[in-house]
Amino acid sequence: MAMVDISSKPEVFREATATGTIKLNTKTIRLIKDGKIAKGDPIYTAKIAGILAAKKTSTLIPLCHPLPLTNVEVEIEVLDKSTMQITSTVKTKAQTGVEMEALVATAISLLTIWDMVKQYEKNVKGQYPFTAIENIRVVKKIKEGVVGERKRKKT
Repeated sequence: MAMVDISSKPEVFREATATGTIKLNTKTIRLIKDGKIAKGDPIYTAKIAGILAAKKTSTLIPLCHPLPLTNVEVEIEVLDKSTMQITSTVKTKAQTGVEMEALVATAISLLTIWDMVKQYEKNVKGQYPFTAIENIRVVKKIKEGVVGERKRKKT
């Protein structure tokens, strides 16, 4: 077992965007919008958690290269009365891509929201019958200098 050897690859601009959703009770979404979550603001906290997680990706995933991230942006949006969406975009100038960093940022942001609102999501038996994290995936990948549907030309 070994990390992939990227020593002969050139450093180029790379960007990846990942997204995912969390299903919550409608009353929980209302509490978030009204700023009434006991632990504090889950949106602000999830953004910070996602940024920190992206920076720690190589310590969480054993064979992932540590990368010099140049930007991490975490956006959180209420899609409807029971769904929130996280979109994380990570940028670097490196020898390998940042898909894992974007995925980790999204996953940790979603888990942070769950943690902050779990007291409102439990049923009388202490279970989470409605709460679900779903569809975590990479939705965009850019590698400078490569022409293709998901990549952009060097400018």
